[in-house]
Amino acid sequence: MSFNNHNDTMTQEDENNKMPGNRRLDDTLAALLARRKTRNQFRRLTTVPPGSADFSSNAYLSLSSHPQVQQAFLDLLQQHATHSTATTQPATARNGPPSTSTTGGPGLLGSGGSRLLDGNSPLTERLEQQIAAFHDAPSGLLFNSAMDANVGIFSCVPQPGDAIVYDELIHASVHDGMRLSRIPPERRIPFAHNLICDTPSPPSSSTPPSSSTPPSAPSSKPTPKSLESTLRHLCQSDPSYHTGTRNVFIAVEGVYSMDGDVCPLLSLCTLVDTLLPRGNGHIIVDEAHSVGIFGGGRGLVAHLDLQTRIFARVLGFGKAMSCSGGMILCSPVVRQYLINYARTLIYTTSMPFPNLAAIQVTYDFLSSPSVAAPLLANLWAHTKHAHTLLTTLVSRQQPPPEILSVNTHEPESPVIPVFTSHPRSLAAHCQKNGYMVRPIVAPTVPRGKERVRVCLHAGNTTSEIEGLVKAMEDWVVSSQKGNEQTDVIPVEKAKL
Repeated sequence: MSFNNHNDTMTQEDENNKMPGNRRLDDTLAALLARRKTRNQFRRLTTVPPGSADFSSNAYLSLSSHPQVQQAFLDLLQQHATHSTATTQPATARNGPPSTSTTGGPGLLGSGGSRLLDGNSPLTERLEQQIAAFHDAPSGLLFNSAMDANVGIFSCVPQPGDAIVYDELIHASVHDGMRLSRIPPERRIPFAHNLICDTPSPPSSSTPPSSSTPPSAPSSKPTPKSLESTLRHLCQSDPSYHTGTRNVFIAVEGVYSMDGDVCPLLSLCTLVDTLLPRGNGHIIVDEAHSVGIFGGGRGLVAHLDLQTRIFARVLGFGKAMSCSGGMILCSPVVRQYLINYARTLIYTTSMPFPNLAAIQVTYDFLSSPSVAAPLLANLWAHTKHAHTLLTTLVSRQQPPPEILSVNTHEPESPVIPVFTSHPRSLAAHCQKNGYMVRPIVAPTVPRGKERVRVCLHAGNTTSEIEGLVKAMEDWVVSSQKGNEQTDVIPVEKAKL
């Protein structure tokens, strides 16, 4: 079959002239992108310069570069490839190519379809059982990502008449799931970040020193209150929540990735049991950033021994586990319900064997305490050392908070926010000196909480940590002298 050469050489301008509707749409989209640029909110895809010290990625345990993990992964791929070749069936009398169908597991590359069609396998189900047992959960269901898992559970499990109460800093995927659910906006209610009870509590690590926080822009939305106030108001507005006729889902994260602070899960469970005594308060914990680093790798829920109290846990394998994919730990009934109703599971091709193999290898690795314990020890030692150096920097240089500030309390996770009104300038300076950190601005965080996000890893070295802090100190000194280009960011309050 041949094609007209004129069509092969048609320019983009020719295409646009033929379809003026497309040109108008492009103009509209270009104007929206231009507006983002004027607000310093324009996103770009970038690559990490080779040789940079990693203080940006979420690979907290550095498993992707660990020699034992790499070798185990390659061995498993080779083993599966050999098995697949051995079970390949010869061609029939039609003299066609050999059949590539195998039994007992997925092919080496694609899985073949959705889990409900040809994409399921004994290997997939064994892996689900292994992961559930590791986390002391009755069952679990794999998803292609933690985002798919969040969207899947929040979009289909809450029933008409139920309510969802969520931490105001919950991940965007939970918002996407809620929007697809049968819960109306007035029954999707935020509560103030990590504020469980009405009694005053110490400032969260998400809050920089008060002198560095400018007044927030006026908002038509009411300020979120504590979880206690939110639940009390909900029960007063509709007694069926207190009597247990209707369900309340409470959505939180184990570790909040932009601030590094940890959910006060024990006090949250106590409060929910008190205000919703009929057992209709169902807590869903997103453990994407807490799995691998707490509880010997089992996550925050297991670390606090709350496995039987939590309705569902959402695991993410793209952070400390250095893989991809997600999983929901839940009861067998919830698992079957998700198989029947979660569209992000039903209508997508399941994970191929290499993804499953990577997850298998990392869980085998974490299941060996003698191997995983040194990595966790390194991770927490590096986190403490980095924070000590940063607080010493602030004490020594005493920069204005708008230049640089850090939380004084010891970090709860390997994520340390370095607050500054000039995050792009600070990040660029660090990157120029070989240290990869990222600026975090609105809409990812609210105005007045811009920062450079520092992530520690088990594989970082002491000299890398000290070099990063030295680069930051050099930037502070230069900024105070007025030599560094600043980047005042006129942004609005964060929106999800």
